[in-house]
Amino acid sequence: MKSYNARTAVLLGVLVSGCMLQAEVLDRPQGIKVGQRLTLRPYVSFDFTYDSNGDQQNDAESETSWFINPHLDVNYKSDRFNADLGLFYGYRAYDSYSRQLNGHDYGENLQLSWTSAGKNEKGWTVLLNERYQRVSEDDNMQNNNGRGLWRQRGEFSIDGAVERRISEKLHASISGSYYYLDYDNDGQKYMNLYGWQRLTAGAEVGYAASRWTDFLLAGSYQSYVQDNSHDLSHYSDLYGTRNRYARESDGYSVQAGLQSHATERISYRALAGWSRFNYSRGESTSDGFIYSLSANWKISDTWNTMLLAESYYQPSETEYGSANRVDSISWGLAHSMIRNKLNATFDVAYRRETCVYNDASTYDYDEDIFSFRLGLDYTINRFLAIYARGEYQACLFDGDMGGVERDYDRFRVSVGFRLQY
Repeated sequence: MKSYNARTAVLLGVLVSGCMLQAEVLDRPQGIKVGQRLTLRPYVSFDFTYDSNGDQQNDAESETSWFINPHLDVNYKSDRFNADLGLFYGYRAYDSYSRQLNGHDYGENLQLSWTSAGKNEKGWTVLLNERYQRVSEDDNMQNNNGRGLWRQRGEFSIDGAVERRISEKLHASISGSYYYLDYDNDGQKYMNLYGWQRLTAGAEVGYAASRWTDFLLAGSYQSYVQDNSHDLSHYSDLYGTRNRYARESDGYSVQAGLQSHATERISYRALAGWSRFNYSRGESTSDGFIYSLSANWKISDTWNTMLLAESYYQPSETEYGSANRVDSISWGLAHSMIRNKLNATFDVAYRRETCVYNDASTYDYDEDIFSFRLGLDYTINRFLAIYARGEYQACLFDGDMGGVERDYDRFRVSVGFRLQY
């Protein structure tokens, strides 16, 4: 498991948004001003996607789809308080298997922040994030709540942190979060996936050794309740000796490191330490070295680069009675051109899921996932933008796969336009 707090989640979310090829966030429209503090930003995007391997299988078959996505962003900002609300709806229509695959996406997200003091002054800071979404989308290797495997699912999360700057050099924070991941399962159509409920509590202490660098000490505890009980009856005849696993797992971690503004343009946060994960009430215990890194370098007014890396333990989303260690790293580069009208992004990501425990009746394998993405976004005028993005992804499996070849790769390209105000 990982050392996790809401402040870290905010930072990671900002950095990931810069890396991902989401055309909607590359060039935010000016929006509609309501008074001095409130801004509304409505937009709707339309795009067409070609996927060389729509089923994500070794025997690839191509697929095409159309997507419409209305969205509303609301921002309220004052001297001490800031609120961001996002509402979205989406409908994807496939040219093949439309009755099975066509679906609706919808959701909302809310971010609140309040502080009682200026930068480096004594006082309190409160952060709160909340999100709900009902979606059917592809793997997301940069989502620290699990990969979000391609399946209709619901997600709800809420996390918060309270920080106290005790003195000019000393600060401390406590944090907590709840995350719910619920996959739609139908044993008559496909193999089950396993979501969970997760509770997290964490604390962090920092000491400002200089105006640029803070030394950090962090600890966290996580508790999982996994959605695996329905599998017992479904597989009872097939695997007569299958173990009954408790749904509860937990773990904790301790990390130390630093957070620094090496220069006015370079900032990073690096932590490393030790973690223990107890799967299914101690059915298996895993210990290991873990790390967390987030870095940002504003190379110039038009160039920006970001780096993210982390490791943690969690129950498996794909195999019953299994636990995994996850290691991931991603690097992104963004460039603005033509007076910020043309924006380009490029990112590379790698994720490895290592099986640290598995039931005798399930497959014991490791998985490596590589991804390369490129995006372009051009703002024609205040009301219209066009965009294109491409991605290559390769998934490699190593270990017991029951004699089945599971390795596959895919290429996807999307083109579209966005109406905005």
